[in-house]
Formats: sequence, structure tokens, C-alpha cells
Amino acid sequence: MAMLEATLDRKLRHLTEEQVAFYHEHGYLRIPNVFTPEEMNALDRDLMYLIETYATDGAGWTGPWRKVYMDAATEKKSKLIAMHDLQFFCESWMRAVTNERLCDAMADLLGPNVELHHSTLHAKPPETGHPFPMHQDWAFYKHKDGRYVDVLVHLDDTCHANGEIRFMDGSHKFGALEHITQTPDGPCTPHLPTDQYNLKDTVSVPAKRGDVVVFNIHTIHGSHINVTDKVRRLVRVGYRDPQNEQQGGQSLGRPGLMVRGSRPKGSLPGAQFTAPKFVEE
Repeated sequence: MAMLEATLDRKLRHLTEEQVAFYHEHGYLRIPNVFTPEEMNALDRDLMYLIETYATDGAGWTGPWRKVYMDAATEKKSKLIAMHDLQFFCESWMRAVTNERLCDAMADLLGPNVELHHSTLHAKPPETGHPFPMHQDWAFYKHKDGRYVDVLVHLDDTCHANGEIRFMDGSHKFGALEHITQTPDGPCTPHLPTDQYNLKDTVSVPAKRGDVVVFNIHTIHGSHINVTDKVRRLVRVGYRDPQNEQQGGQSLGRPGLMVRGSRPKGSLPGAQFTAPKFVEE
């Protein structure tokens, strides 16, 4: 409650007090029209280039959950198109992750200092596009606390048929949960037990092209398979308070761009450094 009150006392830049309160209570929030149609056209064009040039097209996440979410024929055909850190590959996506409206919203949720952590494309191909089991993103990039917001940039309208994002309302309050990472056959992609966490207990959050859906690193979520005849494309972008220490996983030890505020002393991940001294000639 103290954190929420402190957040609301701060001058908001983009979100309303009601939106900030909703995020802290429910663990997620849809923010409409963050990106303009012109911005989306540029992102769309460059995303197709990135998919054709750099993205992987494979079976996606592993684990016994697949047999619960898909029948044998669908499971065999299911695919996921993915790649990391789009901002390193083209200008439009660098502009997207530093977008003024988006970064102002992150400051409203995280505080004055906001660090970009990573970005990841998840595209579900038509008809058998990869579903996602219930999980917390914490399992993939573990951090000390919940001062981390994941952002889903929507390049396509989403609905039940193409596998919109779904959340277990208020589940961020559970904190970090242990995930299944091992099976008798070996390691698997982190996910929560399917007999305890089910998509039927979630809230669907469909969104439009240009919207973003944001959620806490501890919010439990998943999605159904894409059964439509069109691809469903989302790009996840992660932002954190730079003082929220990472403990493992994706991009561990890598400093990110400061998109708002400044980096407090002592919060630099990985190797520490000091500013170079000027040397007289």
C-alpha cells in the first residue's frame, strides 16, 4: 500500500491515477493507442524483415504441458517464431522501446528511473500457432523483487481465436513461484503445474494494433493456440527499476538503456567501472 501511495503522490506523466491503481491491484493493464498508425506501419514493415532475416521458426517451448494444451496432431505441427532484442537490429524498434508515451507510462509504474532490459518477438503462425502454458516471466529472468514491467506491443488485433494474452487476476501478489524445469526426460521450459494453474481461471485481455498490455514480472499468464488463418504477432519489452537486482536468466549482467531518469550509483549489473579521468597531453 505504501508503494502505491508513493506512486500516486508522484506527478503522473502518461497514465491516470486509476490506471496506476488498477495495475498495482490486478497485476496487468491495457494501455490503448500508445503507438500511432504511422509508427505501427514502420514497425510492421521492419518486423517482417527481421522475421525473414533473423528470427527462428521452431517447435517452441518444451515440457509435458504440451500434451495438456494440444492433441497429438496439433502438437506435432505447432510452431513459434521468435527472436531477441529487436532494437539492436533496426532503427524503428529502437524508437519503439524508447517511445515517449511508453517510457512515460513505465515511469508512472516503476518510478523516475527506468531501465530497458530486453525485447523479444513471439509470433504465432496460423492454424497451429504455439500456445503458452501458465507461467511467470520471473522464471526466465529472475529479479530480486517486482519492480519489473513486461510490455506487449501489439502488431495485430488479438482475440480468443488467435490466442490473446490471459492473466490470473492479482497473482502478482503471490510473489515468485517455483516452476517446473525438469522432467524424467531432461530439462524443459519453465512452466507452472498444469493441474494447479489453468487457463480457465484467467482473465482475457484482447487488444488492438498499436495498444500495449503491461504486466508485473510475477503475474501468472498464458495463452491459447492461434487457430485463425493469420499470424498473431507480439513483441515483449521488459523495463525495470535499475536497483532491482537480477539474479539469473536472460540478459543477466548486461546493462540496459536508461530510458527515464538516471542510474543510481552501485546499481550497474556485471562488471563495475569508473568514469575515465582526463589525461593531460
